[in-house]
Amino acid sequence: MRNLANQNVLISGASIAGPALAFWLRRYGFRPTIVEKAPALRDGGQAIDVLGTATEVIRRMGLLEQVHALQTGKRGTSYVAADGTVKASISSAVFNGVGAGGDTEIARGDLARVLYEATRDDVEYLFGDSIAELTETADGVHVTFEHSPARTFDLVIGADGVHSRTRALVFGPESDFVRHMGYYISIFTIPNLLNLDHWELDYNTPGKIAGSYSARENTEAKAIFAWASEQLAYDFRDGDAQRRILTDTFAEQGWEVPRLLAELDNAPDFYFDAMAQIKMDTWSRGRVSLVGDAGYCASPLSGQGADLALVGAYLLAGELAAAAGDYRIAFAAYEREMRPMVDACQRFAEGVGQWYAPGSKTMIKVRNLNVRLLPYLPWRGLIGGAPQKVARTVAAKDYTVAVS
Repeated sequence: MRNLANQNVLISGASIAGPALAFWLRRYGFRPTIVEKAPALRDGGQAIDVLGTATEVIRRMGLLEQVHALQTGKRGTSYVAADGTVKASISSAVFNGVGAGGDTEIARGDLARVLYEATRDDVEYLFGDSIAELTETADGVHVTFEHSPARTFDLVIGADGVHSRTRALVFGPESDFVRHMGYYISIFTIPNLLNLDHWELDYNTPGKIAGSYSARENTEAKAIFAWASEQLAYDFRDGDAQRRILTDTFAEQGWEVPRLLAELDNAPDFYFDAMAQIKMDTWSRGRVSLVGDAGYCASPLSGQGADLALVGAYLLAGELAAAAGDYRIAFAAYEREMRPMVDACQRFAEGVGQWYAPGSKTMIKVRNLNVRLLPYLPWRGLIGGAPQKVARTVAAKDYTVAVS
């Protein structure tokens, strides 16, 4: 291993991108520290896909078996009417093996825990804290924390999500980079009220969808809500205000919606946010860079958030190692390598919402008809394989020669 410059790296965020980046940095000889504002590792969250190049990244980490063991095993989805009548169903088996070869669906919290467990012994974690101020000098970045004593790091990486504090401190206000996609989403854990067996039920009215799918071997379930809306004015840190928006939006809905909403106050987790993309011309400035949603969220509509986080972390760490810690070279190379996948994932998300939460009764009927016909279409593999194709836009470069 060549002598590494800039070995002390602070990573803000302990969800997917942060621990994945720390894993690779440690493997290459860097000394990462992760700061996370939550007091402990955050559980919960929706089911996420690990596809394409991200699957190869997980395999190279030696974690593929663990990830496969925690896959949701969801067998399919049904769209129902207000009285529970099934209007259309789609089985995971329809695509004849699309998604095979390691691609899998896993709960976000489960993947985060796998990555945490793989790094906790040799990566410093600072839970219950966050970055207050960043000051770059010729020799590093002086970091003031909300609670911990101030320290100086060689590099700082923001892996702290759509509402990135790191991005705001270094690049400017969130409003400069967020592109609202016209939808909101909320997810929380509930008992398996509908007795679902590795299945999802969704109920649509124009511009709104409410549903539930079983989780963790049917011992619990997730309630999921999404709806079309102009951008709303609320504090993303105010959970009570978000709950009021959700309950007001779905107050008059039928089917099982009242039962799902009745569990809201008992939920051990609660997620609410706009479906938005982060658009930036560059993800790096000086000794600071961004990875995952902080730099290039493609929105939940893409289904590629975990893939972007895992691949981005792998490429960023690899380029830093290949450049022996020279961040100027590494950050530029990381952006060149990663940009095609980011662009492809963000383009893929365009227009998905109109099929996920159709805006009229007619469009709901058209969507349901397409779902019913899909098993009989000869090109169903092309349709089902589109996310995997996007997820393989960039390859997992081999950095072993460069860093040996």
